Amino acid sequence: MAKGILGKKIGMTQVFSAQGELVPVTVIEVAGNIVLQKKTADTDGYQAVQLGFADKKKNRVNNPEKGHAAKAQTNPKRFIKEIAGEEMAVFEVGQEVKANIFAEGDIVDVTGTSKGKGYQGVIKRWNFHRGPAAHGSGYHRGTGSMGAIGISIIRKGRKLAGRMGGEQVTVQNLEVIKIDLEKNVMLIKGNVPGAKNSFVIVTNAVKKSSAAINPEALA
Repeated sequence: MAKGILGKKIGMTQVFSAQGELVPVTVIEVAGNIVLQKKTADTDGYQAVQLGFADKKKNRVNNPEKGHAAKAQTNPKRFIKEIAGEEMAVFEVGQEVKANIFAEGDIVDVTGTSKGKGYQGVIKRWNFHRGPAAHGSGYHRGTGSMGAIGISIIRKGRKLAGRMGGEQVTVQNLEVIKIDLEKNVMLIKGNVPGAKNSFVIVTNAVKKSSAAINPEALA
């Protein structure tokens, strides 16, 4: 990661491109990204910036969190993540990181927590094939063979029914369609992981090169 920002997934909508094409987009609110701490190679062994997003309720804040946020002259935050890389080193503790570190047309990766789907069978969870549909088969949506005959054990890693969703997921190579600094939102093409009002991390794409931080973002 070279640059990134934290945000909240507001929902999805659609906009028209300059060519008149209808583009589905996800709206991500990014207001209030504050640099809480800077990690350096001399003191921490690596270079990164710790960002905080969304104020935490006062009755849920402990004293260490208060002291940590006070160094940045801000309120304790609910969502705190590190963005590693030299490019973010231009920001100082207490400074706000805004959406204009990205530009329209940039390619980004978005990381979030997928929607929980509860306990599911192997067909929905792992895309297993169904058994024969005939009445006499006696096997339609079962798990199937567990392993070789005679071993009598289920080897570790076997795909079985179980809890589905609620995992960290990253969707790569999404395009930034629009940046709205007045409303503090980013419009990103396509869907991103998570439910409405869930927290996400937007970073520059690891598989595609992107432009450096816009100098106006430091103003």
